[in-house]
Amino acid sequence: MMVRIKFCGITRFEDARIAANLGVDALGFIFFKKSPRYIEPENAAQIIKKLPPFISRVGVFVNEDLSTILEVAKTTNIDTVQLHGSETPEFCCQIPLPVLKAFSVKPDMDFSILDNYSCSGFLLDTWNNEMHGGSGKTFNWSIAKSLCNHYGNIVIAGGLGPSNIQEALDTLHPYGVDINSGIEIMPGVKNPHKMKDIVRIIRNWKAV
Repeated sequence: MMVRIKFCGITRFEDARIAANLGVDALGFIFFKKSPRYIEPENAAQIIKKLPPFISRVGVFVNEDLSTILEVAKTTNIDTVQLHGSETPEFCCQIPLPVLKAFSVKPDMDFSILDNYSCSGFLLDTWNNEMHGGSGKTFNWSIAKSLCNHYGNIVIAGGLGPSNIQEALDTLHPYGVDINSGIEIMPGVKNPHKMKDIVRIIRNWKAV
């Protein structure tokens, strides 16, 4: 199965255009104001309307109220919602779009909590108390290995880049990967060479 690729923290059309030309499956737009990669919904809308078809547009939110999420979705035309806060299963069910629920991985995490959620997929990220992701650090992948084997919709995030993506894929065999800081020059500005390198590595990867 081909691993799905999402580039997150998009703030510029040029980066989105390069990602689209590389065949990336999804682009993420962060609507969490404390993030250094925050983008105003109106600016995201301008980028999204120029994208070619067949690329998923993902809006990233943290403990946002439902009305705001729906308003941003209407303004931007995102097609997927990614939730990085403490959103409940009931809250996720109220969103009329596919939901990717993120969980921060800690050594003592009880992964059975995922069974309470009826979401399109789950994202595993490095625990970061302040930023809710985007730390640029990896987590202990061995913790999540059995989870990736059990579920068919796990997306891995957290410090992934060209130097470690091969190991992550070999260890976890995930449904998808979410790349952010590992392909950046600075927060919100992507490095086209790293973007190209990581897509090449992922597309050439074969499960053993």
